[in-house]
Amino acid sequence: MRSPRRCSRNGCPRQAVATLTYVYNESTAVVGPLAAFAEPHTYDLCEPHARSLTAPRGWDVVRHEGEFEPPPPTTDDLVALAEAVREAARPVAPRPPEDDQTTNPSPHTGRRGHLRVIPPNH
Repeated sequence: MRSPRRCSRNGCPRQAVATLTYVYNESTAVVGPLAAFAEPHTYDLCEPHARSLTAPRGWDVVRHEGEFEPPPPTTDDLVALAEAVREAARPVAPRPPEDDQTTNPSPHTGRRGHLRVIPPNH
């Protein structure tokens, strides 16, 4: 399941509800509703940061006048949540006992972590 997008401002833990885009050739900062997907060169902002954003001198700020609201969960999110719950509910198969050098009849075969040494065929 996708986690909600967070505000791009350093240290801000709040959920993003707006997207900031700079239009450099027009010296404009545009703050609008949260974009459907995170895009390169855009910034996700929480409501307080979206409302208080200022631009450099000589730049204009175009700001969405309506309410900023978090996006509703998509069906993808709900399906992912259901699959995660099903996966967590599955019983775990018991692990076979690991080979031990004391019970291993061949001194050339051994097990170390997830790797197994297999002797060459003679």
